[in-house]
Amino acid sequence: MAYKYEFARPALTVDCVVFGLDDEGLKVLLIERALEPFRGRWAIPGGFVRVDESLDDAALRELQEETGLKKVFLEQLCTVGTLDRDPRERVVTVAYYALVRLSNHRVQAATDAREALWFAMDDLPTLAFDHDQILESAYERLQAKVRYQPIGFELLPNKFTLRQLQSMYEIILDRELDKRNFRKKILGMGVLTELDEVEADVAHRAARLYRFNKAEYRRLTKQGFNFEI
Repeated sequence: MAYKYEFARPALTVDCVVFGLDDEGLKVLLIERALEPFRGRWAIPGGFVRVDESLDDAALRELQEETGLKKVFLEQLCTVGTLDRDPRERVVTVAYYALVRLSNHRVQAATDAREALWFAMDDLPTLAFDHDQILESAYERLQAKVRYQPIGFELLPNKFTLRQLQSMYEIILDRELDKRNFRKKILGMGVLTELDEVEADVAHRAARLYRFNKAEYRRLTKQGFNFEI
């Protein structure tokens, strides 16, 4: 005998705030909606969860379908269930944030997204639904978590200079860091591998390149090491 629910069930969606970094600063990936509601407005990528998929799978699928992104760092952010957040029906969304290396990904709009573009954090349009608040929450989470977990390396090239590394933290934290103290601290952690390579094709003096050593970070963490910037 089929069970009949006493209460109506709200729809479930996922929404993904995608951050990227280039020489100009921190960027956010937005899509232009091709369908109502809010047709023609910019929004963060997302969509409805299918009954046969997990939340993480739904978030990854929506990212790939609407922007072409795949194999990205993705982490759950929060659940939002404001009553009037969607004019169509009662919709609860599970929000995520993602971090990508811009040089490794080419975005391409598809499905119900008319366009997909990177926007500077200081030059964002007004977003559809309640996506402005979700994006703000994601930015606050990024600013907090980048200080005690090495997630910021997801935004950098595989090989980077100490200047690029410090610049990444200064951009996200929105404050200057003392160069000498930063380098002493980050090198003293033992999580960077110095490479026998330097920058190529630069106008200034070529700097040494480094790589984040994930295996060493995991080993140190098991011994009680705390990553802190």
